[in-house]
Amino acid sequence: MKTSISRRQFLVRALETGAAATACNLCLFPLRGADAPSNKIAIGCIGVGEHGTNRNLRMLLPQPDARVRAVCDVFRDRVEDAQGLVNHTYQDSDCRATGDFREILDAKDIDAVMISTPDHWHVTMSVMAMRAGKDVICEKPTLTIAEGKLLVETVRRHKAVFQTSTEDRSMECYHRMAELVRNGMIGDVERVEVELPSGNRYPHENPCPVPDGFDYDMWLGPAPEAPFTANRTERMHWRQQWDYSGGLLTDWGMHQLDTVQLALGKERTGPVKVEGKGSVHEGSMFNAFIDYEVVYTYADGLRVQVKSGGTSLRFFGSKGSVGNASWAQPLEASRPELLTWAPGADDIHLPTHPGAEHRSFLDAVHARTDPYFPAEDGHRCATLCHLGNIAMLLGRPLAWDPEKERFIDDDEAQKNMMYQRQARAPWTI
Repeated sequence: MKTSISRRQFLVRALETGAAATACNLCLFPLRGADAPSNKIAIGCIGVGEHGTNRNLRMLLPQPDARVRAVCDVFRDRVEDAQGLVNHTYQDSDCRATGDFREILDAKDIDAVMISTPDHWHVTMSVMAMRAGKDVICEKPTLTIAEGKLLVETVRRHKAVFQTSTEDRSMECYHRMAELVRNGMIGDVERVEVELPSGNRYPHENPCPVPDGFDYDMWLGPAPEAPFTANRTERMHWRQQWDYSGGLLTDWGMHQLDTVQLALGKERTGPVKVEGKGSVHEGSMFNAFIDYEVVYTYADGLRVQVKSGGTSLRFFGSKGSVGNASWAQPLEASRPELLTWAPGADDIHLPTHPGAEHRSFLDAVHARTDPYFPAEDGHRCATLCHLGNIAMLLGRPLAWDPEKERFIDDDEAQKNMMYQRQARAPWTI
């Protein structure tokens, strides 16, 4: 009997083995000079809430060639806890704490930043960081298609290292799945079926006082002014508000749809048509799509079907099928030999890393190369999610030009908030 686990449970288990994985890979990752703090990649962590601390900060702390020098959060208790964790780990009191991320960007002794904020801050902070000469590892997704395009342009202009921070490309089930499909082991792909989680019907909330020790205006940042409510800024609540995110489609879509794009060899392009329908919680401030069905059609006629209700991923081809029943579960295949296949020297080897996204990023900073999930791949994957939301918001099929990254003869779609929106002053980038 198979037992499914949530992404949170998977990440907790990964953290438990993170130190061991780091130790196993030490010989592969030489330091930049002597093993002293001054010769390590100096990192500032921006956003140290649940995921920012329990995943990202804890994965960076054991790295032999990195040093967390500063932490930042708009919640005073979070930043103090993170500072205490860093100082306890290094057995000193050198980690700085701030509520304003710009202090980290201005710091000359910081080489790179780890951004773990709500979605509406991702590109703004990343672009500002790269303009300040920092390399960036940032949580997914982008907030709009236009922001994603700016992100890619900024990476190129400043020759920065940018990692889209997800673990999927280092997970055996998804990496193997993508390599099997990419190398033609299931023949010509005929269809792809994806399940992503449904949203929650959170009740509407009335305004209440901002808690002490919380910089709510900074939390809003480029998002529109809005009254504070009890759960507006909580992780799973802000994900279901258009001002800050794109719902569960953009959250989980960045995981499963990246594997789709990578497996199909379409990680730097996109569909030519998108259609979908979804439902929202009418009258609630939590207004992103809860239940949804989206179909993407590519130029070669392949259809990728996405629906809410689970976390499965399956590829069907002319010579068989591969996939799994839910998040992080073992690979399933129509033929037993597919489960033991491995690419040979002349086959396609897709990007991965035994140390996951954080180790891939640090290696790329040393080598000045792309990490395993670079900016354009991340932007193209986020674009898929945004296209689905726009099609559902407009209630009709849309024609998309993936080369020009524009809708075809459709001004209404082009002006949709998920394509482009104005940031609140003074956060225009």
